[in-house]
Amino acid sequence: MAALAKETDPTPVEFALIFFSQSLFKAEDLAQAMRAALPAVRYAACSTAGEITPAGLQDGQAVAILFPVGVFTAVSTMVREIATGGIDALAVEMETLKRRLASRALRDKSAKSFAVCLIDGLSNAEEAVTSAIHWQLDDIPLIGGSAGDELNFRSTSLVSNGAVARDAAIVILFSTRVPFHVFKTDNFIPTDNKLVVTASDPDKRIIYEFNAANAAEEYASAVGLLPGDLTPFSFASYPTIVRVGGENFCRSIQKTNGDGSLTYFCAIDDGVVLSIARAVDLVEATRDALNDVDRRLGGTDVVLGFDCVLRRLDAVNRQAVRGLSELYSEKHVIGFGTYGEQYQSMHLNQTFTGIAFGRQAATAE
Repeated sequence: MAALAKETDPTPVEFALIFFSQSLFKAEDLAQAMRAALPAVRYAACSTAGEITPAGLQDGQAVAILFPVGVFTAVSTMVREIATGGIDALAVEMETLKRRLASRALRDKSAKSFAVCLIDGLSNAEEAVTSAIHWQLDDIPLIGGSAGDELNFRSTSLVSNGAVARDAAIVILFSTRVPFHVFKTDNFIPTDNKLVVTASDPDKRIIYEFNAANAAEEYASAVGLLPGDLTPFSFASYPTIVRVGGENFCRSIQKTNGDGSLTYFCAIDDGVVLSIARAVDLVEATRDALNDVDRRLGGTDVVLGFDCVLRRLDAVNRQAVRGLSELYSEKHVIGFGTYGEQYQSMHLNQTFTGIAFGRQAATAE
């Protein structure tokens, strides 16, 4: 924490976001180190499936983004036991959080608000939580990512001002006069190759049958592979897409099960129609999105990014990791590899969601 402490002196910090590898240290160790080194700094942290550092894509690291006092105001809350009823408290928590922000927000007519959500990526509650938060925020944009554990799929961690939890979500509301833009991007388009979910367990996100046939066999056939050849890299390169409200959203597979069923990262249900996706160039699609954001803001200072771990696996498959890493470094992206991404009311897969901050603060009146 010495490097982080150095960054906070002499600039006071309003809030810090920290993303860390559990191979580097445990959440409890992070909390203890923060208490010792930076007891006055309020923060939220989560474990990752890879980090996005100033040097680009890395693994086994910790990265932080600091929001300075006087430029940002932040309030946060942790909601526990989201998979077993804690979500019922979200409405009250969000109303309380909005009142707290209003009482502390910058006295500046140009100041605007945004929300960041960090959530247990193994809770199977991301859709419900994201939707519940979004509908309580009115017109405040929501962005975020699901905590990971280096593709072990055993246990993720969240830390809020020293409190460590699993099966939880942290919501942070920010107010700032810095111009910002919330966005999402992916590099897939739907094909005419359709898979209809005909047997599933929505609570466990498991699909047993596509088109009334074994799910793994039907999916493998659709992408030109044998069921025994399906790996995380296959799923990263050939996600499925669902169309909602006129927009396409990726729905990615986590793993194949022993009975030939498929476990998904996102919500599924009987009757859902999925399309096999076709990839376009990952690096160039991401570059186009970041360039568009840069034009909108008239220049970008930093991008807080939530990048699906499957995008990195796909980049490995397509030998594009170096290009993607260099692009993130060039565009000043800081963030982490996620088990899912939050964007407004949606929980997504195989997507990069982010908030870009402009180089110049808006003029106070």
